[in-house]
Amino acid sequence: MPNCSTHKLPCAPLLALPRGRIEKALSPLLLRLGIPHSDDFETARKLVLPNKNKNLNTMRVRSFDVPTFVVLGAADIGIVGRDVLQEEGEQDLYIPLDLGLGACRLCLAAPLGTKSIHESKNQHIRVATKYPNCTKSYFAKRGRQAECIKLHGSVELAPSLGLSSHIVDLVDSGQTLRENGLEVVDTITHSTCLLIVNRMAMKLRPKPIEAWIARFEKENLE
Repeated sequence: MPNCSTHKLPCAPLLALPRGRIEKALSPLLLRLGIPHSDDFETARKLVLPNKNKNLNTMRVRSFDVPTFVVLGAADIGIVGRDVLQEEGEQDLYIPLDLGLGACRLCLAAPLGTKSIHESKNQHIRVATKYPNCTKSYFAKRGRQAECIKLHGSVELAPSLGLSSHIVDLVDSGQTLRENGLEVVDTITHSTCLLIVNRMAMKLRPKPIEAWIARFEKENLE
């Protein structure tokens, strides 16, 4: 459970909010809920901030770290993409809401004109991705093996530099793929933002957490 004395803030639930793409998609909802966003953190230069009513504390972390903070009880609540949960495997989490925001696809992509993996005679497929577990599972289900090169960014550059023949990455509009001479070969999964909750926190502090779940649901419908 979060240590209130460590944060030097009222002992309100702590929300782990992902930095980057998802936070931008969540921005209107966070504004309606009075939850601090990126500009607030940059102005305050703090790691943890309370919302306007000081009944929720918020921290910003890497998207792939959100489930870890919530599962281990460092945060009570988190927002994370379904793609991250699928990559990280089964988590002991309560998932009360699919917010339906930040919709995108996790896709297999390759240079324009590349043969499909079913047509290709090349048994060795090298894939650049930050989703190696999802990628290996995708190819295993199709009776193929893939060598995964894990990258944390600039995945689209890998084929043009000879680092890989394919990539697996999140696709929104597809503009970045087109700019790098790539096209979607297949969609692996669809992803939206999920609200996740630590199970022990839900048992020990149900009222404030249930109240925030209800607020997220209400504001998200408006």
